Amino acid sequence: MATSAIGPGFLTQTAVFTAQHGAAFAFAILVSIIIDVAVQMNVWRVIGVSGLRAQELGNRVVPGLGWVLAACIAIGGLVFNIGNIAGAGLGTNAMFGANPKIGGTITAVLAITIFLVKRLGAGLDKLLVLLGLVMMALTLYVAIVSHPPVGQALKNSVLPEEVSMLTITTLVGGTVGGYITFAGAHRMLDSGNSGVEHVHDVAKSSITGILLTGVMRVLLFLAVLGVVAGGAVLDTKNNPAGQAFEIAAGELGLRFFGVVLWAAALSSIIGASYTSATFLVKGGADSRRTQNIITIVFILLSCTAFVILGTAPATLMVFAGAFNGLVLPVGFSVVLFVALFRKQDLLHGYRYPTWLIVVGLAGLAIAWYLAWVSADKAFALLF
Repeated sequence: MATSAIGPGFLTQTAVFTAQHGAAFAFAILVSIIIDVAVQMNVWRVIGVSGLRAQELGNRVVPGLGWVLAACIAIGGLVFNIGNIAGAGLGTNAMFGANPKIGGTITAVLAITIFLVKRLGAGLDKLLVLLGLVMMALTLYVAIVSHPPVGQALKNSVLPEEVSMLTITTLVGGTVGGYITFAGAHRMLDSGNSGVEHVHDVAKSSITGILLTGVMRVLLFLAVLGVVAGGAVLDTKNNPAGQAFEIAAGELGLRFFGVVLWAAALSSIIGASYTSATFLVKGGADSRRTQNIITIVFILLSCTAFVILGTAPATLMVFAGAFNGLVLPVGFSVVLFVALFRKQDLLHGYRYPTWLIVVGLAGLAIAWYLAWVSADKAFALLF
């Protein structure tokens, strides 16, 4: 879940909003992390205890609702994945000066190979952990050398100079919106860790994933904030995160950014494609081959769209986060409905913690409000 969230869109959104809002962006990060925790703890708990995928839960609640949710997830995942492949292209360009379309295509082929070769697929989780550690270590280095005003950021996290609802919606959408909401939970089901007996492990994993995402968001924010506070003006339409890394650490910083962006892109291509595929097939070991085929087709479609359309990556990635922020309350509503009213049949009589429902309802109310006030602005990003 963490490596799916930390993709090119995540990097671009953070850089764009830091350049726009400066230290005040710290408040949006704090609010988004609080909402993220409320969402993920409930999503993992309900899916883990029920042993059912999100679309299966949706269909049990209202016949056909699960497939509507699956369609929304697939659309959002496809948009995000085009941005992921574009990000991979930008990453190879920053590392080696390669043509972005060629770099993106090669990365897509590598992702497909991981799903084609059984031995590589078995090490998928370890690969994603390694990529995540590399991203964090390199970003930490740049955050240190950029000398950000940490005190100013801390003050704005609770007393912001400005508040942007669209910014918060986009952040939430980029970390727990759309397919990312269910990426870790669906992977957990495929690994066989489901049922009431695994509740403790489920809770621990959900918190760990979202906190790792939050740490990466803060490190990247500080890295870019140091550059912006130093007087640099970033071009938010043209790889702003890469510009920040280069200004902070010179050519080495640019190469570091290339590695971070490429690793983020590859992990998110895998996460977006895999999770979207899990929404389009029935759960179970007998559907695994079909799921892999759909995953590969999803990557091919995303890559083809990127090569043909060549949409501006920064605009596309920010829109994808905003769109997924609009999808989030729909899927989360299904999860909380099950927690509240379907405990006996779908959760096998599990006694769902009251405090977790209260936290979830608060997060859901905020998610619906943010989606409502930001809907027109989100689509205006693309048009």
